[in-house]
Amino acid sequence: MDVSKKNITQFVYDPKHPPKMSKAAMKRLDAMGDDDIDYSDIPEFTDEFWKHAKILRPAPKKMVSLRIEEPVLKWFRAQGKGYQGYMNAVLRAFVESNKRP
Repeated sequence: MDVSKKNITQFVYDPKHPPKMSKAAMKRLDAMGDDDIDYSDIPEFTDEFWKHAKILRPAPKKMVSLRIEEPVLKWFRAQGKGYQGYMNAVLRAFVESNKRP
């Protein structure tokens, strides 16, 4: 089974470390007025939407001791910062794909 990092997309916004914006993009954004914003592809949030909305928080993680073959661990570590979260995402994807209906 070939598990590729590009098959997993996850983004968690960290307000302490927001994504970088170029000075040119910031200047364009500052120059925009409310009437310049195109909302056509965003549905309006109705009272019905908010009645059923739920706050979802990431599941807490458990600290475990796990024996992993060295080449596997080496590969994940080579993916860079956040490799443990990536390992978790790979395991989660495996579990989800193997759940019985």
